[in-house]
Amino acid sequence: MDGFLLINKPVGWTSHDVVSRIKRQFHFPKVGHTGTLDPFASGLLILCLGKATKLAYLFSELDKIYTGTILFGVSYDTLDTTGKCLETRSVNIKEEEIIESMQSFIGTYAQIPPMFSALKVEGKKLYDLARQGIEITRDARDVMIYEFIPTSPFIDQKLSFLAHVSKGTYIRTLAYDLAQKLGNIAALESLHRLSVGSYSVLDAKTIEDVTTDDIITLDQFFKDTPCLVLNDYMIRLVQNGVYLDQRQTTTHQPFIVKDEKGHMIAYYTVTSEGIYAPVIIF
Repeated sequence: MDGFLLINKPVGWTSHDVVSRIKRQFHFPKVGHTGTLDPFASGLLILCLGKATKLAYLFSELDKIYTGTILFGVSYDTLDTTGKCLETRSVNIKEEEIIESMQSFIGTYAQIPPMFSALKVEGKKLYDLARQGIEITRDARDVMIYEFIPTSPFIDQKLSFLAHVSKGTYIRTLAYDLAQKLGNIAALESLHRLSVGSYSVLDAKTIEDVTTDDIITLDQFFKDTPCLVLNDYMIRLVQNGVYLDQRQTTTHQPFIVKDEKGHMIAYYTVTSEGIYAPVIIF
């Protein structure tokens, strides 16, 4: 089985937990995911099956939409309420001020990744260092905030929100930075991922309900991808992993190689001007 599964991850499960469960449940030899979703978070987790694990990188560039709840007046080492509470503070903020500050994040802003994250620095995952009580300097990275709006009134120091963000954005950090701009502190109390690119949690299944009929096959996944039809001689070379060049095509986009009968043979990507490398050979 090669393809993708859209899973609605429950709270309390790690992304690895989901991968392991699906692997055992269906006896799949190879399963991976396209981007970690924190254990305390729920929502869309996209799994790759079989040869599709080589395509996980295609999802890393996609933007994401989340809903969640921010709790003001508290600070945690994890930037969410699952960690160790570091500080509490009185909250004297008006809802209008919060909305105005949320709007100020729209566009590009430099965000420092949290210590409790899977990001690697010099080969070490930050959360491993954080659990040892080690904090290191992290470089800020530019992220894009497309939308950041409240979805509930500001009551009992809590505000629910919707955030549409670019790749690499940490919502925990966004919540913390929002509070800092308001002269206060905050932590993320809940998080739910609604979408990754065009893939929606509305199309996802729970771990208990998902079946092999829910697999997005590679045929379906690549249905709108440009194709290059080659003769039998070239197909044999493609099946052996040969690079292609401007003698076969001059495209600037990834493409599917098909034989003259319409069968998918391989997926190629552009490596440099006029040079194309196989990513998957079907």
